[in-house]
Order: sequence, then structure tokens, then C-alpha cells
Amino acid sequence: MLAYAFKRFIGALPTLFVLIALAFFMIRAAPGGPFDAERALPAEIEANLRAAYHLDEPLVQQFGRYLADLVRGDFGPSFQYKDYTVTELIMTGFPVSLRLGGLAMALAVVVGVAVGSLAALRQNSWIDHAVMSVSMTGISIPNFVMAPILILVFAILLGWLPAGGLGDGSPQNLVLPVISLALPQIAYISRLTRGSMIEVLRSNFVRTARAKGLSERTVIVRHALKPALLPVISYLGPTTAALVTGSVVIEQIFGVPGLGRYFVQGALNRDYTLVMGVIVFYGVLIVVFNLLVDLMYALLDPRVKY
Repeated sequence: MLAYAFKRFIGALPTLFVLIALAFFMIRAAPGGPFDAERALPAEIEANLRAAYHLDEPLVQQFGRYLADLVRGDFGPSFQYKDYTVTELIMTGFPVSLRLGGLAMALAVVVGVAVGSLAALRQNSWIDHAVMSVSMTGISIPNFVMAPILILVFAILLGWLPAGGLGDGSPQNLVLPVISLALPQIAYISRLTRGSMIEVLRSNFVRTARAKGLSERTVIVRHALKPALLPVISYLGPTTAALVTGSVVIEQIFGVPGLGRYFVQGALNRDYTLVMGVIVFYGVLIVVFNLLVDLMYALLDPRVKY
């Protein structure tokens, strides 16, 4: 399995290179630059700033320099956040995003799998129809609509929870952002679980387990649940990476100082190195999580061999 994991990681390196190259040249093709807000400076000072950050070099040379620094683990300095490197900014915002995203994904998996399994076991009943209707509603309503509604109801009208920010880090400040992140994922996971569970319950090995006289609980928990989770595990790979690297919309709405806010501010300010750092960090996380998903297949389905 270790050899397989190593081969998969090496095979992902060309994909990361293409991602880095596209992001590098596309962000520099956008109008504006990192020092446009400082037009009041004399032209000589601005030229010196561009030279200090090597922005006066040809793009190909800049790209080569960036790759060389990246190999050494150096994301470069931030153009807008003075006296901070991109690595320091990522390490500042990522723990916050990791906390929110991890809690949201854990909530989504627990609730989504439970609700989806219940709907599959009660197929075509009112429970099944109710779960699917609510799930479809959750998929249709984006989180930038649901988040203000939650703030209006639970923070402003009822006054039960804070409207935004992390405050002193108490759990109350995390409730609304976590729920806002988790609701769409609950909807997707419940639908995936329902469809997969229905298919697994009709398979031959489940019929054989029932024919042996095993209880329905044992059949579902020990035989049907694991293979039914395979589509969910596939979905969790890129979704988990997206959540733990910060939801741009949710972090902006709730004023959470996570990685998503740094990415937005970097894009608006043309902070090339900050945007590139977040993109590379996100790409590496996607590769790692997808690799973990592939390895988990062997734990859930004994038919999978490497």
C-alpha cells in the first residue's frame, strides 16, 4: 500500500505543476497590479518596489524563480501584508479554517449518513420523501443565503448566538458558521448515502446474510453500511479539502479570520504571492485527501486490492 501511495503522489506532481503554471500566468494577466493603490508614490520608488519583488523581470523568469523558491518551501513575501511572509499568513488562517471545516464536515457526515440510511431503509415512505425534499431544498439554497437567515433568526431575533467573529474562541461563536458550512454537505451526503444504500441492500451478499438468519441490524451495520459509504468517501475527498482551506463566503459573512478571507483580500489587492500560496496549499490538500480516500477504499470494501 505504501508503494501505491508513493506512486499516486508522484503521479500528482504534473497536475500540481499545471495548476501552479495556470494560476501564475492567469493572475498576472488580470488588470492591475499589487502597487496600484500607491500611485501617489514617485515613479522611481514604484520602480524600486517592482525591482525588489522581481516584478520587472520577464514572466518566464519570474515563474522559474517562483518554482525554485517553492521547491525550498518558500511561498515568498506578501505584497500587501507588510513584514509578513505568505507562509506566516497561511499558518495564521489555516488553523481557524481547519477548525470550522473539520467540525462542519464531521457534522455533515454523521447527520447525512444517518438520515440517508434511514431514508433508504424506509424507501418510498413519508420519511423517505421528507428527507429527499429537505435535501433538495438544502442543495438548492446556497450558503450565502442560508447564513444571513441563520444570523437573522438566532442572533438578532432570538439573541441566542453571536452574529459573527470568533470572540474569545468559545463554542457559541462557532455554531452558526459550522451549521452554515455543514447544511449543503448534509444534503449531498444524505442523497448519496440513500442511493448507495438502496443499491447495496439489493445485492447478493446482503441477501445471503439475511438468508443465514442474521438480524437486520447486523446485516446493515456489518455488511451493508461499509460498501454503501464508498460514494460518500469519494465525495469527501475534494469537499473536505475545500472546507478545511476556508469557505470564502462563510468567512466573509461571519467575519472569521480564516484562509478564505486572506485569499479574497489577496485577489482584490493583486497580492500575487498570497493568492499563489493559497492555491498551491489547496492543491496539495486535494491531492492528499484524494489519496487518503483511495486508501480508505480498502478498509471499507474487501474486494479492493492494490
